[in-house]
Amino acid sequence: MTGPRLVSILRQGAVLIASVHTALDDTQMTAFQHDLVERIGQDRARGVVIDVAALDVLDSFATRTLRTIAEVARLRGAVTVVVGIQPEVAFAMVALGMDTGPVHTALDLEEGLAFLDRVAGAARPASLRGGPV
Repeated sequence: MTGPRLVSILRQGAVLIASVHTALDDTQMTAFQHDLVERIGQDRARGVVIDVAALDVLDSFATRTLRTIAEVARLRGAVTVVVGIQPEVAFAMVALGMDTGPVHTALDLEEGLAFLDRVAGAARPASLRGGPV
């Protein structure tokens, strides 16, 4: 056995929810990027939520990788939102002049799914939105 998973990618309707469980080195971050982009195509995802709540650091490589994931997802027809950036991480990012660029962010998973529902109608099936099925 190789130990606990570093990242999990779950499908919820047309949305993929990727949770990063621990800090990733550059190689692991690149593997995560590859796996997530591949799943977007396989699952025909319309939305992607990347939950980074477990991270106490987002370095420049990780931030750039998240931007790349969002751009590739957009080109494949999916909207991406990053959720769970801890306050200390946000302060450090601002102090260092780092940002997520055009990547959408939200406070938590619930707000991320609500955002995707508003912009892409992807967070919930139509039967759960109260609209026509």
